[in-house]
Amino acid sequence: MSTIVVNPTQNKKPINHPPGPNPPWPFGIIRQFQGRPLAKMEELVAQYGDAVRFRAVLHFYGYIFCHPDHNKHVLQDNNKNYTKLPHPSLLLMTPIVGNGLLTSDGEFWRRQRRLAQPAFHRQRVAGFAATMTDAANVMLDKWQDGQALNLAEEMMHLTLEIAGKTLFSIDLTREADTVGAAFTAVNEEIGTLTTKPFAYQRLRYVPWWHSTRVIRHSTAVLDNIVQKIINERRQSGVQKDDLLGMLMEARDEETGEGMNDRQLRDEVMTIMLAGHETTAVALSWVFYLLSQHPDVRTRLEQELAEVLANGRTPTMADIPQLPYTTMVVEEAMRLYPPAYALGRFGHQPDVIGGYDIPANTVITLSPYLTHRHPDFWEEPLRFDPERFTPERVAERPRYAYLPFGGGPRQCIGSSFAMTEAILLLATIAQRFRAELKPGHQVEMEPLVTLRPKGGLPMRVQKR
Repeated sequence: MSTIVVNPTQNKKPINHPPGPNPPWPFGIIRQFQGRPLAKMEELVAQYGDAVRFRAVLHFYGYIFCHPDHNKHVLQDNNKNYTKLPHPSLLLMTPIVGNGLLTSDGEFWRRQRRLAQPAFHRQRVAGFAATMTDAANVMLDKWQDGQALNLAEEMMHLTLEIAGKTLFSIDLTREADTVGAAFTAVNEEIGTLTTKPFAYQRLRYVPWWHSTRVIRHSTAVLDNIVQKIINERRQSGVQKDDLLGMLMEARDEETGEGMNDRQLRDEVMTIMLAGHETTAVALSWVFYLLSQHPDVRTRLEQELAEVLANGRTPTMADIPQLPYTTMVVEEAMRLYPPAYALGRFGHQPDVIGGYDIPANTVITLSPYLTHRHPDFWEEPLRFDPERFTPERVAERPRYAYLPFGGGPRQCIGSSFAMTEAILLLATIAQRFRAELKPGHQVEMEPLVTLRPKGGLPMRVQKR
């Protein structure tokens, strides 16, 4: 009697990994990302294609995807497999925003989203329009013809003031510098830590580490402001019809439960920071691009003059009549998306774009790279608002453009942010032009958001 020996690997299908660098163990390429994460991602995609696999450090691999089909698969088609945590970059945000909408997952996230969603309903956002433009006009009344300004800083102060008044019914003007300094410190520190191995573990367990001390101090500063907002509302006993009031009074329709103090703190912190940082960054890039493209600026000003006769302040009802203004904002966010990378963690094995992806995988989607993909954007480096005419939008895949993400996790404040950006651009551009300081070289600074490095020194001129 003979014995048949079966090779268990004989019929096993070989794993089809995405291409990419594979340096000898134990060294990886994570340090090559330090200070230049976008540039490094661009290099990898240029060399290996739309899907890249690389050894980050030891036996840990990272994956980069930038094709619209890949985005759609991760964010929509198989979104339940891809959570925010424990993606390393998002873990670094948890000391600041806790378990808020930005970082939470699963049933808890769905519950929090249900509670917060009504505050961002289109009709409610429409009620914020006058507050947005009033704040802009107050800022503009302080500007002087020929004045030199850091326009990025001005936009940060303006959008923080608007967030305070619309979402929390308070004036955060006095806290603007404090919030700005604290969040900038956090932003810069996290931007550095994303390329350091085991950074989250060090933040959690090494209290004397410089980064730990910086983040804990800045978070404490922000916590004091957020807790003050919550405490003053509780002590007043007044129920206000704003986001904070809705979060405090909301009860889950399935369980009847409301938010406890920690959940409330996390959501207020998340929305306060996310609700002003991204719009301010987007507007900063808008004004930079307009200063470099006078033909686009002239057409924008012509539209504003036609629609807003005699320089009147724009309203929500004007937005449908300002298509070019809208397209300018959309094109600026194509070239410089504030959320330039989206992190996800894949829990189960999957296939993306024909490539085998193992379980427990760190994945990065990059709107920045997708928005510059030559297969979907002709002359992708050129600033051309006409890309966003309805006809040209209809020709592109939905996930070729994702400044607010996509799928169930699409940014809850996208309608708020677009309304704010369009109204603020219209209000400012009909009263002032902004010219970049001569000789200043604008560089991208990819931190938590894609900021212009060192701010945006500009000189404003009355029109």
